[in-house]
Amino acid sequence: MVRIAAIVLAAGRSTRFSEAGGREATKLAAPLAGAPLARYAAEAALASKARPVVAVTGHARAAVEAALDGLSLRFVHNARFASGLASSLHTGVAALPEDVDGVVVLLADMPAVAPQLIDRLVAAFAERPDALAAAPIHEGRRGNPILLARALFPAVAELDGDVGARHLLDALPRDRLLEIAADGLDASLDVDTPQALEAAARLLKL
Repeated sequence: MVRIAAIVLAAGRSTRFSEAGGREATKLAAPLAGAPLARYAAEAALASKARPVVAVTGHARAAVEAALDGLSLRFVHNARFASGLASSLHTGVAALPEDVDGVVVLLADMPAVAPQLIDRLVAAFAERPDALAAAPIHEGRRGNPILLARALFPAVAELDGDVGARHLLDALPRDRLLEIAADGLDASLDVDTPQALEAAARLLKL
């Protein structure tokens, strides 16, 4: 049986959010329909079949941990969060059990991600043992979250700076990357500014 974990990346500095007038220490703690933004992606991961679920903190660590308080996940802190996204991926992957076959990487600023989408990525990967990754696709564009096979973990460790897992997917042979049709918002809606947060509430009818 394939065992897939989940990582929720919640370490970013929220620079665009604060520059656009955001008052919270991090956008991930900003309220969206009464719940902190980061809680939506974390709860989606926990409602999926992925286990364990690990949240990677960095900037505004206390605020992010408070936003996710009470959830059955494990926190790991990336002290090098200022160096960019790659260091958070390193931290999250390093915290996973040795017996996981892969990991779904979620971005904590994407409130529309659905547990069903995560499970579809996992199911597709389970049916294709030769696959190295799986990603949602909508109208020809790749979205998030993405699933990375354990075979890619050494490549994750080699990433540097503000480079994420998309860099790895771009380098894969097409027959080793599974593309899973997605509805759109669940794979593409992210929040970078207070205005985008307000728009997300309208789009999601929250």
